[in-house]
Amino acid sequence: MRHTTCHPNALRIARFVSTATLLSLAPGALHGQGSASELVGLWEAKLRFGPDVRGPLTIERAASAWRAEIAGVSTAARILGDTITFTLPDGRGAFRGLLAPERGRGRGRIVGHWIQATTVANGSRYASPVVLTRAGSAQRWRGNIDPLADEFTMYLRVDPNADGSLRAFLKNPERNIGRFTRVAALERQGDVVHLLAAPTGGTKGEVLAEAVLREGVLSIPLRGGTYDFRHVEASAASDFYPRSHPGAGAAYAYRVPPPLDDGWPVATPEEVGMSRAALETLVRAIIDMSIDSLSSLEIHGVLIARHGKLVLEEYFHGEHRDKPHDTRSAAKSVTATLLGAAIQAGVPLSARSPVYQVMNGGRFPADLEPRKRALTLEHLLTMSSGLDCDDGDPKSPGSEDAVEEQTEEPDWWKLTLGLKMIREPGERAVYCSVNPHLAGGVLQRAAGRPLPELFHALIAEPLVIRRYWMNLTPTGDAFMGGGVRFLPRDFMKLGQLMMNGGTWGGRRVVSAEWAKRATSPLTTLGSQKYGYLWWVMEYPYRGRTLQAFYAGGNGGQVVMGIPELDLVVALYGGNYSDPVMFRTQRQLVPDYVLPAIVGW
Repeated sequence: MRHTTCHPNALRIARFVSTATLLSLAPGALHGQGSASELVGLWEAKLRFGPDVRGPLTIERAASAWRAEIAGVSTAARILGDTITFTLPDGRGAFRGLLAPERGRGRGRIVGHWIQATTVANGSRYASPVVLTRAGSAQRWRGNIDPLADEFTMYLRVDPNADGSLRAFLKNPERNIGRFTRVAALERQGDVVHLLAAPTGGTKGEVLAEAVLREGVLSIPLRGGTYDFRHVEASAASDFYPRSHPGAGAAYAYRVPPPLDDGWPVATPEEVGMSRAALETLVRAIIDMSIDSLSSLEIHGVLIARHGKLVLEEYFHGEHRDKPHDTRSAAKSVTATLLGAAIQAGVPLSARSPVYQVMNGGRFPADLEPRKRALTLEHLLTMSSGLDCDDGDPKSPGSEDAVEEQTEEPDWWKLTLGLKMIREPGERAVYCSVNPHLAGGVLQRAAGRPLPELFHALIAEPLVIRRYWMNLTPTGDAFMGGGVRFLPRDFMKLGQLMMNGGTWGGRRVVSAEWAKRATSPLTTLGSQKYGYLWWVMEYPYRGRTLQAFYAGGNGGQVVMGIPELDLVVALYGGNYSDPVMFRTQRQLVPDYVLPAIVGW
């Protein structure tokens, strides 16, 4: 069931970390005999790629000229109307912002987005919000650049077999690289250590990488560079484990989430009709999960809200509330929510808006075939466009992999519009990430504003989301098919917004009608129901059936609402491209979360 939460971006890792990129390291010294047993245990390494451009940003007007300064670099800025832009040399970053009026002070703020350089970890650029305020002068503004950290963490677990050989697996919390660089065994020859794949057909597994062991450091060439692994002593803490050490669950005691200035009210379990003991059982079960194989369930966070109040917030494997997490395809639900918010705000769109007419400036292109004329925004939101795109088919020209890997057409909206129609719109739902991405294009064209600006004004500000990172296409447009990074508490707000019927903190963001329709079973994808880019499923519960809606993303990213219980659950994980990710919604929710409900 790849379509339910599997974001196809993860599948491209196999190509990025192919054997061709696993360059051998020359030992550079005579080989000693070395004992293979020295390799047994846990090893870990981290590479940080930047970005170096971060921190205070100053924009200043001197006479008729505008300049920007960031990270020791000063550059000219351009202003056109209320829009101010600048680009740093060598592709190190760019900025686009709006001079926003402030009551009684004229242009009091600059609200915009920083576009960071392409990341090494996943090959994307990201737009993150920046708000600059006046700083000591009517012509000087200052704010803070907060780019997404570009880093990779690797763990290598090595265990002995009865015959003295070594089995191993590679863990990587950011992308789950071990699923594609399938290390199964190690062999040592002096200073040289070979990382081997599993044997096939009775023959020895191929060499995936050649490492060098010197002075306790195991240097392995992997994605992005050479990682210097160091041995983790048995008594030392490591984020390889859910809570630093194995078997730490018994020491856990429930604690109320802290009240912050992010709009979430908090409560104890007893105040919202939940069992403290049951929640402790859930968290202890996660803490005590054994990480003994590549496919061990890796949960990064669990958050629960009831009656609109956050009641549980726990993180694992070194994740925390101030660290952004990938949402993968769960961010498709952001697209539907943003469209609903835009319609609520007066953007001239509806679910029935003709896609090709809007994208062509209000007129259908000449000689457009009837099926494309019939394509509406709702067809895109329900994955029933009829276009030749299928993320589950590697031969599909509109699959996400095909679109992202081709280089002939940088404009992915144009590419999608040019796909053939292979069925009537609405005839059948087929999971394809360019559908929601094109829906984002319809919105940007109708509103006449970039999608990051629309998201900031219509979603981020009313939901008190101050930090986020939107991934961009080659043309610099926001990719609306998934992959936005959020803080865990913030992304969970989308589920609560739908639960509230479209309001947050008493403020109307999307219409009640849109919230209901978006989370209703409108079509079927595979064996599951689907609304407007929200999944719909059912749980047996105390002799009856509960309907739940959820945003689902590869790796175990889930934000779920269960209206009958007034319950919102957020789960974050690191099992990218591994079917074990489905255990979060299929097992943890029915076996641990639902039994924690003891009253209203």
